[in-house]
Order: sequence, then C-alpha cells, then structure tokens
Amino acid sequence: MNGATTGKKTKISQASFDEVVRENVEELGMDRKEAIEDAIETLTLQGVDLSGIVTSDTPHPVIVSLNKLKQCVHIESLGTLLDDFALVCGASDASSSAIATQNGGVETLTSICSKVSTSSDSKLIISSLSALSCLLCDVHSNEAFARCGGPDIVVAIMSSIQQHQAESVDLLNACFAVVAAAATGSEILKESFVNLNVDHLIINAFNHIPAGSIPPSLYDAIRALLTSDDHRVAASQVFGYARRFAKLGIADALARSLCQDLTSPSLVSACVALKAVAVNDDICRSVADKGGIDAVLRCIDDSGEHYNKAVARSCCSLLSKLAGSDQNKSTIVEKKGMDRLIRLSSRFEDDPSVIQEEQEI
Repeated sequence: MNGATTGKKTKISQASFDEVVRENVEELGMDRKEAIEDAIETLTLQGVDLSGIVTSDTPHPVIVSLNKLKQCVHIESLGTLLDDFALVCGASDASSSAIATQNGGVETLTSICSKVSTSSDSKLIISSLSALSCLLCDVHSNEAFARCGGPDIVVAIMSSIQQHQAESVDLLNACFAVVAAAATGSEILKESFVNLNVDHLIINAFNHIPAGSIPPSLYDAIRALLTSDDHRVAASQVFGYARRFAKLGIADALARSLCQDLTSPSLVSACVALKAVAVNDDICRSVADKGGIDAVLRCIDDSGEHYNKAVARSCCSLLSKLAGSDQNKSTIVEKKGMDRLIRLSSRFEDDPSVIQEEQEI
C-alpha cells in the first residue's frame, strides 16, 4: 500500500481480520504477534475502521460475557449475567461497545429484552434495557437495533405500564434511556419512535408522575428525538415532530416541570429538552404563559448565587430561544431580565461559554 486512504472508512468483520492474520502466518512466515501487528498497520493504512475488532489473542472480557448471555437458557440466571455484562462494558476501554456490537451484542440484548418484557421481575427488565443502552452509541449499533425491531419492543414495555407509571419510574427511566441512545444520530429511529406514538407515552409520564420524580432519561429522549443530528439525510423531520410534541402538551408540561422543581438534578436536561420543543413563536409564547420565563429567570439567579456554570449556560440558551418571540422579549424586559443577566455576566466574567450564551439573548 502506497499511502493512507482518505474519506469514509470501511468496516470489516472479525473473520476478515482473522483471515489477514492467518495469511501473514501461513504465507509470509510471521509469528503470531508480528502477524497481528502487520495486519493492524496494513488495514489502517488502507482506511479500514478497526473499531469493534479484537486484535489480541487474549479472549476479550466483553466477548466472554456476551457469549455467556447467548448460551443462557435459564431466565433466572439472566439477571446476574446482564449485570456482569454491563460492568465489563463500563470497566473496559472505549472500544468495548463496538466489539460487542460487532459480535452480535445488540441483536442478543434486544432479543433478551423481548423475552423478559412480560416478566413480573422489573429488575430483570431494567438490567436488560440498561445493558442494551450501553451498546447504542454509533450508527452501526443503532442500525442493528432498528433491524431487529428494537423500537417496537421498548415501546411495548412502556405501554404495558402506562397505568402504573408512578410506581415504575426506574423501569421508565431505563426505557427512555434506550430511546435517547437509539434516536441520537438516527433519523430512521426518530421516525420509528414517533410513528409508535412515543410522544403519547412521554406526556402520560408527565401527567402521572410528580415533577420531582420524572425519569431523567425522559428529558434526554425528548432532546434526542427533536435534534437534527443525522448527517446522512438532507432534510430532517424534527421540526414537525417538535410541533407535534407541543400540540400534545409536552412543551407546557416541560414548563410546568421547571416551575415546580427548580432544584432538580435534571434541570439542565429539562432546559435542553424544552429548547428542542420551542421551535416557533406560538410554542415560545405558550411556554411563557405557563410561567416558563419566570422559572428560567429564577434559575439564572440561582446559578449565579451558587456559581453553577452548567445551569447558567443551559438557562441562558433556553431564554435566548424563548426570546425569539417579540412578546417574550417584552416579558423578559418587564421582569428585569436584562438586569439579572448583567448580574450573571459579572459573576461569570471569566467564563466565555456563559457570556456567549448571554450575548445571544
């Protein structure tokens, strides 16, 4: 090979990599270690993406754990195996999820989620969903999730507990974590979840769960579903989804959530979610009518007092979006919003990221 290639990298299977190593040993007389090193160097120069490929003779702990899950025939043993798998994925290097995906991890875990979905053991379902969400981190894993009917399985689990959501917050949190991970960067999966009426499940959660107990991943799911982040498509449908969400009452529910729980650890996520929904003048004004601007200004005051940069940035960013409405601009001024922002800027004068968000208002 004369030089490295440019552009999009190609993927190969584990079998293809192993075949290159075998040829180096049998045809070129290399020892095993040298053969592996040469295969890595050659394929990398050829522009091959080796993420997810095991390049060592030592059995990878993720594959060992995954194989145990594949071979498990007793549902009683699944809980421990799933927890072990999640632990191994978390403890290993960043390539662990890619290795699991390359070796059928998404298909295996999606199948397990389907099998346990009707179980009375909610902890087992949560473990299955949590292990699955660990793997949904790139295009390849998300495509595998779509191919094996993942959205239908997750939505079916959430639908089965609609009447008991207040008692099933942990299970809902695990479900929405999968939605958030799967929808990130995938227009196809955003569309799948919306077509399955995930917005109805979201508003149902807001209506039946106290503000302080809303699953954190619900906010992440809203953000993922309404963010245009799939660069493979020319035009995203997320603007239409946001209007649909708002029409159903999700923007108003997010505004109420902000007003009712200003000290929530999910405050930043809630602000990001509300910003994603507030896509036009009508929605922005509706949020203001529900007390959203009051809540954001109080959060801005609190973030300055407690020197919380993350909250300051997210609240300023949300206020900037709401100020897209001329009526809201007047409301912000009437509530001495500019004075409060000046105080905030003096508190964070050494942080350009906060100042930049303020200047957008």
